[in-house]
Amino acid sequence: MKATYKHYTLNFKTPSGTSRGILKTKDTWFVILTEKGKTGIGECGMFRGLSVDDRPDFETKLKWACDNIHFGADKLISELIEFPSIQFGLEMAFKSLASEDGFKLFPSGFTQNESPIHINGLIWMGSEDFIKQQIKDKLNAGFSCIKMKIGAIDFETELNVLKTIRQEFSAKDIELRVDANGAFLPSEALEKLKRLSDFDLHSIEQPIKQGQWNDMARLCESTPLPIALDEELIGIFSEEKKKELLKIINPQYIILKPTLVGGFQGSEQWINLAKAQQIGWWITSALESNIGLNAIAQWTYTLHSNLLQGLGTGSLFTDNFDSPLVVKNGTLRYETNREWELSNLDLNF
Repeated sequence: MKATYKHYTLNFKTPSGTSRGILKTKDTWFVILTEKGKTGIGECGMFRGLSVDDRPDFETKLKWACDNIHFGADKLISELIEFPSIQFGLEMAFKSLASEDGFKLFPSGFTQNESPIHINGLIWMGSEDFIKQQIKDKLNAGFSCIKMKIGAIDFETELNVLKTIRQEFSAKDIELRVDANGAFLPSEALEKLKRLSDFDLHSIEQPIKQGQWNDMARLCESTPLPIALDEELIGIFSEEKKKELLKIINPQYIILKPTLVGGFQGSEQWINLAKAQQIGWWITSALESNIGLNAIAQWTYTLHSNLLQGLGTGSLFTDNFDSPLVVKNGTLRYETNREWELSNLDLNF
């Protein structure tokens, strides 16, 4: 078996705003395995400024993994505990190599285009008019759940947008989720959550910055609005530490991004611990290309979650790869009549 890697830059169609800044490009890396005439591909979508493996030695470690591919998936993954996006890329690449066509990693009703995955529509930060236009577009596209990024513009403006939505659509018509990306101060968070709760929201993601376990625990205990941990899970490697975090904070939900928490294995460990504590969960992408999104979506389908997932990010980029993944009527589908197109990577599939 041989392994190589390639760097690739994804460009956003429209600069996308979060409380951490404006996103214009997204770096990603692909691990390519070849053995006995077959090829496998996995995506290491390290997220600059967010991933715990956003480190100067990231690419050095990726090269080491490729040079030592003979160790096999299990040993490499155990050796790369501090590099979750590389863990995930390798996990994906080995699954791809073992699959029939390199892309159907988890054959199911989803990959046969018999059953879609219900997803939320993502609304990026920006001016009030820009936010309202995105919401209108998502509703016209058939979404029944909208996730809105908040925390970067004036809070009163954000409340006004939510009020406008609720004046026209009840919670039965449209499920609303908000994501603060840690933008609130602990001293102001509870009051802001109380004001947000007036709009019948499903949940809020990461209201305060990660690492403030006791403050987050107090919020989760007294919140009028369900709280979902997201960034809080990043960089927590051991099962014991994961148990400790969930026990102390006791959130209503956790959100799993496989690229950020150690792939399928890391995510499933979080899910099992959350289930034991009766904590809800759902899966979201972390702005991977369609290659990574494909793996996440197929795996997510096998989990049989009844919540809406955050997997509608494939259309954000100008130079993503054509694939069978299609967003239609608020769902993600795998349309078997569509082909993969990876000519930009010069691969033999």
